[in-house]
Amino acid sequence: MLGGVKDERPTPNAERPTSNGRQERRQEEGAAAVKGNGFRITTRRLVVSITVLFIALLPPLAGNYWTQILGDIGIYVILGIGLNVVVGFAGLLDLGYVAFYAIGAYGYALCASPHFGVHIPFWAMLPACVALAAIGGALLGIPVLRMRGDYLAIVTLGFGEIIRILLNNLDPVTNGPRGLLRIDPPAIGGLVINSPSRWFYLILLGILVSAFLADRLNNSRIGRAWIAMREDQDAAAMMGIDILRYKLLAFTIGASFAGIGGAVFAARQGSIFPENFSLMVSIHVLCLIIIGGMGSIPGVILGAVFLIGIPEILREVQQYRMLAFGGLLVVMMIFRPMGIIPSTRRKLELRE
Repeated sequence: MLGGVKDERPTPNAERPTSNGRQERRQEEGAAAVKGNGFRITTRRLVVSITVLFIALLPPLAGNYWTQILGDIGIYVILGIGLNVVVGFAGLLDLGYVAFYAIGAYGYALCASPHFGVHIPFWAMLPACVALAAIGGALLGIPVLRMRGDYLAIVTLGFGEIIRILLNNLDPVTNGPRGLLRIDPPAIGGLVINSPSRWFYLILLGILVSAFLADRLNNSRIGRAWIAMREDQDAAAMMGIDILRYKLLAFTIGASFAGIGGAVFAARQGSIFPENFSLMVSIHVLCLIIIGGMGSIPGVILGAVFLIGIPEILREVQQYRMLAFGGLLVVMMIFRPMGIIPSTRRKLELRE
């Protein structure tokens, strides 16, 4: 007290709000405050749960044809989540992503078809397909670690075409353009996954697992390093981030998701051919990420619905699909440059 005026200066021991405290307050304000047994039901979790429940109820209502289409959309969602790691999180343009999809598909088909007389169960081969695709991602990542922009896109494009050409010409291994037939479907216990509705639920499970893993990655130390690298590689390097290491991680982890999609695709189709793995697959996956929102997992799902589902509704004008893709991308870049459902973090960065 000086002259009857109270000294309100904070003492050294006064409690000050920390960044963690501010973050916790923001979470509490933006979440539904329903707690129990240590588990908080947030608004986001509630919305996700309701959405998943609604989607799970679709097959009985949609019929076999539309359930089959929903399965196609689901495979592209898994691919989109994987490419989103590379393009959306790390900011690396990969036009050869279809190569890892092909590696996963042929990895399973060669070990679960009469071609070599081997019939390894799907659940035993799935981790192997993921590992093969991840190794392919690492092999691509190593020579392109120091490349950026257009050069990176050209090299990855070439890699995708090399894999397709090899599949066409390695007749003793891949059966060339004749493809691999009579691929074994997966089974759970004695239940064979051989109907559109069963495949739908299996693919939905794959989407949930892939989305969960991608979300955890995005909010981890690795994800923050990718974001820093995406915004400015030179600044990220000055901050101590190992650019080469995190680029390699992005290619490897992103490719592993394509391995899942490839194995599921081969088992579901029952036969695969090199033509199934053309450049257009990479373009479609990249388009759905751009339209949905780069770095946004909900955006990937919505983008897949737009690019895979809507052409089925408009089958009579399907020959103009690529023209529609181009026009839609132009419109999106002008009016919604962040995508339909932009990443929350990316939206804040662009506003700043």
